[in-house]
Amino acid sequence: MISKAIRMARVGSGSELAAALLLVLGFPCVMLAAIIPSIWFFAAAVAVTYLADRFLHQRSSYLINRLAKVRAGLSIRFLVRQLMLILLMARMGLAEQPVFYVTVACLLGFYGLQAPHGAMVQLLRLRRKLPVVTRNIDLKHVRIPDAPPRGLLERSAEKMLHLDVLAFVGVLVAIGTDNNAFAYAGLALTLVLAVGYLAVLVPYLRPSRLVPPADKVLQGIDTWLGEYQPTVMLYFSGSKDSAYQVNMWLETMAELDGRPVIFLRERNIVPQLASTAVPVVCVPGGVHLMNMDLSSVRVALYAANVGKNIHLLRVPTMKHVFIGHGDSDKLASVNPFSKAYDEVWTAGRAGRDRYALADVGVLSEDIVEVGRPQLAPIKTGTGTPKHPIPTVLYAPTWEGWDDNPGNTSLLLAGENIVRRLLNAEKPVRLLYKPHPFTGTRSPKAKAVHQRITAMVEQAAADRAADPRWVKEAAALAQDQAAARAELKRIEVRLAEMSGTTRAVRDEAEESRDSQADPVREAETAKLKDEWNAAYWRSFGWWEHKVITGPEPRLYDCFNESDGMVSDISSVVSDFIASGKPYAVTDSAALGEEEFKRQNTAVRAAVVLSNSAKELDELLEAVADPAADTRAEARRALKAYLLGPDEPPSMLQFNAAVQALALKSEARNAGVEQRLAEPEQSPGLDDQPVGG
Repeated sequence: MISKAIRMARVGSGSELAAALLLVLGFPCVMLAAIIPSIWFFAAAVAVTYLADRFLHQRSSYLINRLAKVRAGLSIRFLVRQLMLILLMARMGLAEQPVFYVTVACLLGFYGLQAPHGAMVQLLRLRRKLPVVTRNIDLKHVRIPDAPPRGLLERSAEKMLHLDVLAFVGVLVAIGTDNNAFAYAGLALTLVLAVGYLAVLVPYLRPSRLVPPADKVLQGIDTWLGEYQPTVMLYFSGSKDSAYQVNMWLETMAELDGRPVIFLRERNIVPQLASTAVPVVCVPGGVHLMNMDLSSVRVALYAANVGKNIHLLRVPTMKHVFIGHGDSDKLASVNPFSKAYDEVWTAGRAGRDRYALADVGVLSEDIVEVGRPQLAPIKTGTGTPKHPIPTVLYAPTWEGWDDNPGNTSLLLAGENIVRRLLNAEKPVRLLYKPHPFTGTRSPKAKAVHQRITAMVEQAAADRAADPRWVKEAAALAQDQAAARAELKRIEVRLAEMSGTTRAVRDEAEESRDSQADPVREAETAKLKDEWNAAYWRSFGWWEHKVITGPEPRLYDCFNESDGMVSDISSVVSDFIASGKPYAVTDSAALGEEEFKRQNTAVRAAVVLSNSAKELDELLEAVADPAADTRAEARRALKAYLLGPDEPPSMLQFNAAVQALALKSEARNAGVEQRLAEPEQSPGLDDQPVGG
């Protein structure tokens, strides 16, 4: 019953639901107490509404947003409380006394101060917002002063409005003691502090404390572009949840020859961006982007097919390449929009064949096989389990934008897969790492994910109490404690290096102060590797685990696992680089033969039905190399999907960038030459002379 109420109210917990009920019921109680009148009942009801309101704001509750939509926003709620205080005074027989009129006048004055306060705060926020956000760029051409203290602007309306607490306390004490001095003191403190708040904000509105206008900032960025002369660009647009799609290319961009730059289109992606030394420019405005000087860029790389790509595709002086964010048999890998690019780069021959089969207008001569540089961290399996019992990774993809049953195994097969792995005759360890989008569209997928998480956590708890593992746990307890301490040390150091332990800076300060530091980048990379090693040591090799969030990375989970179960997605193609056994779920029930015909990456897989009864073959293969009958097929499929091991993918990718840059140069030189030639009307020499 309670859980259903929580879902209906769209609050995050029982405590939020309780606070919401107290807030909703509290205001009628305040009015009732004022009418009765009862000063103690009134004081208690007012206190409840204050505390419930503040609690819900701190939790960023959905209910708070809904109240604002129905004209019961923050200011209205405070005004209603103040009106109820006036009503209480009238019912207590104070309507003809000076304290009543002073209270009305002071509360009206206090409410009147809200407008200039809101205007000043809004102006400060707007004038601190740059038209671009940058990382690793020297903004010496743009003057960016320090921001006001965060406490002045953060939740400013709440802070200002809550100053009326002093007036409430003063008036209620005055009523209770029949001493009006308390009311005058409380009202005076409220007004003085409100005016003081405004006075503190005023100096930050001076022109010298504000960032320059947008045109000056954009001029500074253009000056930097002219000095840096970027040659290759990674362009990305998407939601904050899709940041992994650009993050997977950061290391590749850093290793390219030339002068790379990363262009983003959404501000909320910047905080999600992984550490990189490559210059980053986030340009939310399409007009701003189209007016930037990108004449030095020769190659633009696109990690996703999105509408905002058109803002850069219109630039003819650079070559445009779709590189995607994974190589799979999903329809997204043969999107007809790919015709818009000069070239489409795939990992191996499979990508070329996929486009030929789909017949969406992408020509074979426009496809270049470059391998997958990001797969370098994936270690090739040895053929034997890494630990005394095998580890199996279950990494389902998300539910997609429609209800096609083939999108994910989670809905129809997920619980069966997990149940069979947890109850396998020969014990295995399960790592469950769902796609970051899981449950974002489908409530059913979210519910299944939550049930699977509960299953894995319960199985982990049961195994921890099993006598078979108690001895192992005791033997490794000291090492695990040391690993956990190491994790904390590394996390503290990483936080120091990223600046999250310092006072939080606003977006403009982050752009100003975020500079590339090769020494810091090297130390960060080293610490992340150490963190990953310590993470896997921090718990037993027999312990089931639910892994969400960006760390540990998916490829780290690949390296820790002896086999994998997944769906049709780039996860399967990437895992094939390890050479380890894997299974793929035929969620749409196509049948094994048709499923393999439609999906190249499945050709060397154990195909699972939604019952997951075929899992035994995978478990035998990961436990005993002699039982692995698909090893040779996986090696052949790896070459077909991901290209040859030699030369390394990074060399192939870099060579493709340089070759296309030369084509871009040749095109630009040809256009320049043709424009320099004198114009001549076609067929002029063929016109007859005379009449």
